[in-house]
Amino acid sequence: FMADSGYETPSLWFSEGWARLQSEGWRAPLYWRFKDGDWVRFSLHGEVAIDPAAPVSHVSFHEAAAFAEWSGARLPTEFEWEHAMVETGARDHPRATDLTTLEPRGEEEATPFADAFGSVWQWTRSAYEPYPGFRVPKGAIGEYNGKFMCGQQVLRGSSSATTPGHSRVTYRNFFYAADRWQMTGLRLARDV
Repeated sequence: FMADSGYETPSLWFSEGWARLQSEGWRAPLYWRFKDGDWVRFSLHGEVAIDPAAPVSHVSFHEAAAFAEWSGARLPTEFEWEHAMVETGARDHPRATDLTTLEPRGEEEATPFADAFGSVWQWTRSAYEPYPGFRVPKGAIGEYNGKFMCGQQVLRGSSSATTPGHSRVTYRNFFYAADRWQMTGLRLARDV
């Protein structure tokens, strides 16, 4: 994507994302930089080489959507994401996290969606809106959930920094489309 001028091709981007890219000078995922002829990323362990087998992290919804467009795919809706997890037998937080490094450990068993938890949150095409029948609860939980149901996108899965209680098939996370600070990545959907 980067080598193919993905960050310089306006037709791949939503207009809001393209405007943000232009105003903030995005040319790579957050914490990446070109050093001595190679890409490195700043991690919790200092600068490390980019691992091409690792999922990309610290990308905005805009970057994820542009990459999906470039790939000839799309981001799944949150409902498609959850359906795929249930249909493939994904378990809640099946991937353990080594809390000393905040890096995901290897899988105990391979499944099509084994990496859905404990690696990176995955952007969806769904806006963070209330489900039908939702009512804002009283107290702190209502203050937290109800007030954020505007202008944000849903993420599913979990990252290596997510607590097990929030790492489950039904959990909805949410961020603004331009946010890049959290361990956010993507999963692609293709229409068949």
